[in-house]
This record gives sequence, structure tokens and C-alpha cells, in this order.
Amino acid sequence: MQKTLLICCGATAREVLAIVEGNGMGHMQVESLPAGLHNTPQFIPERVREKIRANRDQFERILVLYSDCGTGGRLQAVLDEEGVEGLGGAHCYEMYAGAAAFASITDEEIGCFFLTDYLTRHFERLVIQGLGLDRHPELRDSYFGNYKKILYLAQ
Repeated sequence: MQKTLLICCGATAREVLAIVEGNGMGHMQVESLPAGLHNTPQFIPERVREKIRANRDQFERILVLYSDCGTGGRLQAVLDEEGVEGLGGAHCYEMYAGAAAFASITDEEIGCFFLTDYLTRHFERLVIQGLGLDRHPELRDSYFGNYKKILYLAQ
């Protein structure tokens, strides 16, 4: 088996580790980047590139377990430049729901706010503090005013 590095988001690391450990995939190592990067997605591509380059010599294969995550295609460009595979898709929500179900959900209601186990556990830090709502509660409607529905996706 090829020695493989899985680079994932901190929001999915627990589940990725459970899959790796639960299936005896000792040839795989999991490294994650902070989930808080989703509040500044423009930094995700270069942070992923740094992780790839820092580990390339130690692994035969590197897989990036990120979707686009708001990078506007810049993450895919980095993966192409580095010759590394990624998940594709728009968001991790698509991974949890499945591509067809996610498309159906977003076609039915574009204003859908997705919650996952991780986001629910860390809502205060990632959303309230991360978006500055603790300091500027008047921004609440600007951030959330267009959402019409909340959908919980179990990880």
C-alpha cells in the first residue's frame, strides 16, 4: 500500500481519522488545517499548498479532502499545479449530503444554511466570534438575512 497523506479541514478531521483507524488504514496519515479558515477562504489554497510541499517527500501519494470551500476555483488550481487529487464539489456539505441530494436541496432553496456536527459544537467560536457578531451584533441580518432554511447534516 502506498504511504498516503490525507490533508483535510479541521471540521472533518475527526470523521476522517475514524474512517482511517476504523478500517486499519495504517498506511494513511491525516493532517488537518484549521476549520476557521472557512471565514477567510482566500487563504485555503496557499495553506493547502504549504502542507503539500512540506510533506511531498515523505509520502508516495497526497490526497486533499477539501471541496472548493468558497475559494472560487483557486483551490483546484493549486491542486492541478501540485499534481494532487481533491474531492471536488462546492462544499463539504455536498460530500455529506451526496452530490445529487445537495444539488436538489440547493435548487429547491438557494437560501439554505447548513449545520454540521462540527459547526454546531463550535458555533460560538466559528460563527459568533469568527464573524465578529459578538462585537457587532448589528451585522446579524447582513450575514443571515437571506437564509430561508436551516439544514442539519450529520457527520
